[in-house]
Amino acid sequence: MPREIDPRETSREAAYHLWMGAPNPMVTVFKTLDVTAAVRLSRRRGLKFHMLLDYCIGQAAAGVREFYTLPVGKALIRYDELAVSTIVANRSGGVTSCDIPCTGDLAAYSRRYLADTAQAAETGRDIDLSETHMVIGTSAIVETELDGVVGMNSGIYNNPFLFWGRYRRRGLRYVLPISFQFHHTQMDGAHAGAFLERLQAQLRDLR
Repeated sequence: MPREIDPRETSREAAYHLWMGAPNPMVTVFKTLDVTAAVRLSRRRGLKFHMLLDYCIGQAAAGVREFYTLPVGKALIRYDELAVSTIVANRSGGVTSCDIPCTGDLAAYSRRYLADTAQAAETGRDIDLSETHMVIGTSAIVETELDGVVGMNSGIYNNPFLFWGRYRRRGLRYVLPISFQFHHTQMDGAHAGAFLERLQAQLRDLR
């Protein structure tokens, strides 16, 4: 279960004192990913590209310990599990968020993704795991190609978040620019860089 921890007992003590009260505690970095393997696997096996990307995000984050600690209010909360949130268009014309627990089993993740996103779209009710999981937010704006997105910087919503648009062709490859936003108390640029490198490796290794 999630639990509050003392910043003095973590590697984030200095960051906690520097950034918890900052008026702009969020950092956004940009990276262009090679998503060729995901595009080809999606087409070959009929899997949703967005699901594959969310799955790889969860796998990459699981190997970076800073993802398991999140600033909430004035506290640091340690989680045991991660989830990835996706935004779903619902039947009333609005959008609904749907949190999917991270797992190392792609087939199981795909089944859960399809079932839960269908439920969220039909009911219009969020599937919220934030009470038990550290949730990584995602938002895909697939109506157009994007070079980058900057989200809220208020510190109200402190969870890490990834944004992207439509992937694009580059020669024989497919690439996708993404934006990764995180709270500076949770991690530093080096941790964000390690996560993005792990994400690229996960995407290249998709079979």
